[in-house]
Amino acid sequence: MQAHDTPNNEATPEALSVKPDTASTEAPQTEATATESTPSLEEMIRKAELQAAEHHDAWLRAKAETENVRRRAAEDIAKASKFAVEKFSKELLAVKDSLEAGLATENPSVDSLKSGTELTLKQLVAAFEKASIKEINPTGEKFDPHFHQAISMIEADQEPNTVVTVLQKGYLLAERVLRPALVVVAKAKA
Repeated sequence: MQAHDTPNNEATPEALSVKPDTASTEAPQTEATATESTPSLEEMIRKAELQAAEHHDAWLRAKAETENVRRRAAEDIAKASKFAVEKFSKELLAVKDSLEAGLATENPSVDSLKSGTELTLKQLVAAFEKASIKEINPTGEKFDPHFHQAISMIEADQEPNTVVTVLQKGYLLAERVLRPALVVVAKAKA
């Protein structure tokens, strides 16, 4: 190939030069196409503000729902503590009715008072069992400061630190001490 021969696929300086009328008409079309496909700054700001308003609204709703749940939970806790003893109270009403019936009888005999008191005690014990209240009667057991309160110590034939006498029974509510048993404890003989 000689210098003056150019193949069809090679660019010549004339072919590379752009004609002035063609260049001016193509550039505005490219800018118009780019402007149409890319949203304007104002449009982007408006969309961002709408999204921010939606997110703010969703946040306010979530916050209100959280406050409602918190308020309902506080009301439930208040009701639970207020009416927690309702079941136990109903059981005690039967005990009170029995005591009143025993006192209302005219000319009661000692035997009828005793049997009425025993029946009333059975009602009370049943109410305690339903409420998970257990009796602590530690006679002969090792002294345990978690469940017993020592009033005094005496010399006794029993092993030291053993409960000799129970002055007042103790009570547990679901394995928690309501009242410790008042006890007298054995001490070593001198």
